Amino acid sequence: QVRLVESGGGSVQAGGSLRLSCAVSRPTFMTGDMAWFRLAPGPEREGVAVIAFDGRTRYANSVEGRFTISQDNTKNTLNLQVNSLKPEDSGMYYCACMIHRGYLSLSDFEYDYWGQGTQVSVSS
Repeated sequence: QVRLVESGGGSVQAGGSLRLSCAVSRPTFMTGDMAWFRLAPGPEREGVAVIAFDGRTRYANSVEGRFTISQDNTKNTLNLQVNSLKPEDSGMYYCACMIHRGYLSLSDFEYDYWGQGTQVSVSS
């Protein structure tokens, strides 16, 4: 049984920071890529960051240099440090995982399991 539970969202002013966390429960932790996505105004769910089992990372161009994805195997968590936030970063942030595969994909259809999301609101 795979469960993903996000936390750490909130309301901040532009330029502020948050640390999002995803508590991960799955049969074999970190056997596939794990990623963060967000749903903002607009039709598309955007992949923002992904981390592979070997630690390789990939970021969307819109967040490169501002967001950092990391794993904490001791706590079984996936984290996303979000800095220098902009109003356009607002949205629901979801963690996701794929099982037994690793492509550093930022496409949502590649992922097998999803959390329910945590809300990020950035005001100007």
